[in-house]
Amino acid sequence: MSEPARAVPILPYSRIVGQDELKLALELNFVAPGIGGVLIAGQRGTAKSTVVRAFALMTGGRLPVTLPINATDDRVLGGWELDALMRGEARRQAGLLEEAHVKGLLYIDEVNLLDDHIVNIILDVVSTGVLSVQREGIDTETHVSFGLVGTMNPEEGSLRAQLLDRFGLMVTAAELDIEQRHRMITTVLTFEEELETDGSAWLLAAHEENGRLREQLLAARDRLTEVRLDDDISRLCAEAAARSGAVGQRGDLLVAKAARALAALEGAGRVEPRHVHRVLPLALRHRRPESAHGAEFAWGPDEYGALAGLFG
Repeated sequence: MSEPARAVPILPYSRIVGQDELKLALELNFVAPGIGGVLIAGQRGTAKSTVVRAFALMTGGRLPVTLPINATDDRVLGGWELDALMRGEARRQAGLLEEAHVKGLLYIDEVNLLDDHIVNIILDVVSTGVLSVQREGIDTETHVSFGLVGTMNPEEGSLRAQLLDRFGLMVTAAELDIEQRHRMITTVLTFEEELETDGSAWLLAAHEENGRLREQLLAARDRLTEVRLDDDISRLCAEAAARSGAVGQRGDLLVAKAARALAALEGAGRVEPRHVHRVLPLALRHRRPESAHGAEFAWGPDEYGALAGLFG
């Protein structure tokens, strides 16, 4: 296996310290693309962007397509190539969504600051897999598939409830404890030093571990449809969503999809209650009534208390 390119100085995914729930959400969305995207909330400096970019490099070998805050319809959907038009030629220019189809992942930093209209367009394409463009003489319909990850700092405002609900999973970037902070400092400094080392054994080992993780994720994706979700587990998903106060029925389905993806990732033949229990915060924290009013997306003893008796 070749050594990773020096041109992308991003800490290897296999060497990221902490953020286990964030990484799990990204992995489940990769295994089961039908989940429909991951929203990551966290204050500045909590490694949200680093984890997303490292994950993209690990799974696809390239950085994600990044959507700028000031993105226009033309940039997102595609339009006419301006230079060609000035020469009297009509040449279509692909948009960022088609580019994401090629590269595999669309990353929206500060999605809460993006125009709602643009967010709606992107979420519609992710859910349907169809990019339909009918504007300014363009009439095309393209089938696209890509992972979607959005990040936001709740201090700078939230998303409307309708848009929150459209993201399959949501996770809050965790603050590291003292031991993890110590490991993070050591790891980052080592990484920066090893970037300057020819034939770095440290980088090669990290790259090889990334390769093993990618193979595990691809294998889990391949066996996803073989994982059984029995009727009692389906009912458990529904009852857990109802008891948690999740608004609407989308959360019920996302609990089931995420639990199935987790079972596939673990190599299990069927979904078990522990899989459901593990993914509940990811699938439901942003679908409760208080989340729509800008409250914190916490999930703790009170939420688990409402589920007492369901999981033994």
